[in-house]
Amino acid sequence: MEARAIQRTVRQSARKMRLVVDLIRGRAVPEAYAILRFSKKLAAKQIHKVLKSAVANAQQAAQRQNESLDVDRLRVQYAVVNEGPTLKRFTMAAMGRGTPIKKRTSHIEIRVAAPVAAPKPPSPPSGVAAPAAKAAAKAKPRAGAKAPARKRTKAAKRSKKASK
Repeated sequence: MEARAIQRTVRQSARKMRLVVDLIRGRAVPEAYAILRFSKKLAAKQIHKVLKSAVANAQQAAQRQNESLDVDRLRVQYAVVNEGPTLKRFTMAAMGRGTPIKKRTSHIEIRVAAPVAAPKPPSPPSGVAAPAAKAAAKAKPRAGAKAPARKRTKAAKRSKKASK
């Protein structure tokens, strides 16, 4: 089960918001809630809202499909902050000039998903070595064999010339 939530034109720069989003990417949802709750950054409040919305969307999708969903098992699979439109304003400066002010905005997208258990490959019968293990045993180098020579870089060649 995967669900996403997007909030557009948040009145904070994407650069500041990415600092907080990087903290929760790949984490379990309860852990991400705790990180956002105790973060001192102002961006954490907006990101918390988006994460809460994504979890609610996952619950709604599970309910629509008549499936059970444990919110504590959800993980933040994808979290990204992109730049939104910039509001351009001007303020007064010396000698009748105007200085530009850029009021940056950002778009937040968060996807949550429950981990899917991958099926295990069948194991070979006991007593029979796997073909990959046999190939690895044959590929071992002999005791008296030399290691392959490394290529010299341009810097190494220059230092050799300089030492002469």
